[in-house]
Amino acid sequence: MFPDHWSFFFIHIALASFIVCMLSGVFLMFFYDPSVETVTYQGPYEPLRGVEASRAFTSTMELSFEVRGGLLMRQLHSWSASLMIAALILQILRVFFTAEFRKPREIAWIALFGCLMTAMMAGLTGHFLPDDMLSGSSLAVLDGVLKAIPVIGTTLSSLFFQGSFPSGAIATVYPMHVLILPALIALFGLVIAFQTFRHKPTQFPLPGRSENNVVGKSLAPATVKRFGLMLMVSGILFLIAATVTINPIWTYGPADPGNASAGGGALWFVAFLDGAQRLVPPGWEIVLSGYTLTLAILVPVAVCGLFFVAAILYPFIESWISADKRDHHLLVRPRNAPARTGIGIAAIVFYAVLWIAAGSDVIALHFSLSNEDVILALQVSLFLGPIVGFSIARRICLGLQRKDKEIALHGFETGRIVRLPSGEYQEIHAPVDEFQRWELVNYESPSPLHPRPDESGRIRIRERVRAFFSRRFFEDRVVPPSPDEVRELRGHSSAEPQATESSENPRTDGSPVRDDTARRSGGADLTL
Repeated sequence: MFPDHWSFFFIHIALASFIVCMLSGVFLMFFYDPSVETVTYQGPYEPLRGVEASRAFTSTMELSFEVRGGLLMRQLHSWSASLMIAALILQILRVFFTAEFRKPREIAWIALFGCLMTAMMAGLTGHFLPDDMLSGSSLAVLDGVLKAIPVIGTTLSSLFFQGSFPSGAIATVYPMHVLILPALIALFGLVIAFQTFRHKPTQFPLPGRSENNVVGKSLAPATVKRFGLMLMVSGILFLIAATVTINPIWTYGPADPGNASAGGGALWFVAFLDGAQRLVPPGWEIVLSGYTLTLAILVPVAVCGLFFVAAILYPFIESWISADKRDHHLLVRPRNAPARTGIGIAAIVFYAVLWIAAGSDVIALHFSLSNEDVILALQVSLFLGPIVGFSIARRICLGLQRKDKEIALHGFETGRIVRLPSGEYQEIHAPVDEFQRWELVNYESPSPLHPRPDESGRIRIRERVRAFFSRRFFEDRVVPPSPDEVRELRGHSSAEPQATESSENPRTDGSPVRDDTARRSGGADLTL
C-alpha cells in the first residue's frame, strides 16, 4: 500500500528529471569532444567565426547549431538537471518538516543528502565541460579555493587540473560527469528506495492510521499514477527546453583565464558558496610561522560545510535530545513541532541570505545602491535573520496549536451572536465531528527532560547538556486536550439553556448584531 499526498511526489519529480537528464546526456556524448586542443571555429555562428577555441568549445557550438535537435538536447539536459536538484531540495524540506527522518529512516535521510550533493557536483562538472567564458571563470574560483586549503591545497589543485590550468580540468571532470557521479546518484537512489520498502511508506496521521498499518492505494494504481506524473514532468521539460534558452555559450565566447563576463555568477544551486565568500570582510587572513591562511576563502567554505554536516546529523541530534529511540511511521504536522519548524525556517533564512549575496553586485547595480551597503545589510541579515525566523515560526506554530485546541474543544466560529434568556450574550460554534477533532488533537507533546543521576547518584555533564537543550526544544508547548476534558466540555455545552437571537439594535435585514466583545461559549482559558 502507498499513501497518497501531493508532497510525496517531489522524489518522483526528481526521478523523472534524472531519467531525462541521463537519456539526453547519452545523446550529447556522441557529439561532444572533451579535448583542449586549440582549433579555429569555422561554424555558422558569424560573430565567433575565425576565433581560436578548444575542441570542447567548438564541438559544443557544432552540437548547438549544426546537429539536428542538438540545442534541444543541450537545453533539455540542463533544465532537467536543475529541476532534479530543485526537487531534491523540496524533498529534503518535506522530510524535515514532517519528521520523516526519525528512526528507522536515518539512513534514507543521509542518502537523500548524498543524492543532492552528488547532483550538485554533477551539475557543476557539467558546467565546466563547454569550456566557455563562464566555465573558465568558475574554474578560476575553484582553483583559488583549492589552493587556500592549508598544507595540501597546492597538491589538490595540481591533481585536479593535472598540472595545466585551466585546460587540464576537462580531462578530470569529464569521466566524473559521465560515469562516476551518475552512478553515485543512482546508488543513493537505490538506498532510498530500499529503505522505503524495508520500513514501509510513511503517512500523515488520520483516523484509521497507526504506526502498525499503511492506508493508501495498492501497488498497481499507485505505480500508474506515479508513471503518469513522470511522463507529465518529461513533457513539461521538453516544452521548457524548446522555448527557454539556458547556458547560451555563443554569447559568452571561449574560456580565457585573463577575462571574466560582467554580471556573471555561480550556478544557482551553488550560489550560496559564492555568496558566503562575498560576505567575508576583505583582507581577512592571518600569518602563522610564515604561512598565510586566507580566511576570506577558508571560513566561507568551512561555514557552508558545517551547515550541511549539521543538517545530515540532525536526526541523531534530535533523537539524543528527546531520548526518543522508538520507530516512527506516522508523519508530524509542522505546527505540532514548533522548535523543529523554527530550526528549519532559520536554516532556510540562513541559506537564502547566502544565496542572495551571490547577486549583491547585480542588486546594487539595478537598484542604484552602493555595493558596500548591500553587503553590510546582508551581513547583518545573516546573523539576525535566522534568529528572527526561528522566533516568528515557533510563535506561529504555537498559535496554530492553540487555535486547533480551541476548535477541538468549542467548535468552529460561526459569527452568530445570540442572547440567552438571562440576557447573557454568547457566540454560536459549529460542532466538530470526531474525525476532525482526532486530526486536530491527536499528536504528541513531549515534556522537557530532567537530568537523571547515574548509579552513583551523580548528574553527569552529558545529562545536564541534554536537559538544557530539551528545555529549549519542549518548554513552550501546547498540550492537546484529553478525552475526559473533551467529554466534560461537550456535556457542559449540551446542558446549557437554549439561546435566542438578540433583538437589541436590530439591522434592517433582520440579522442579529455581532458583538465582538461577547465572550465565547465555554469560556475556557487556553493560554499556556
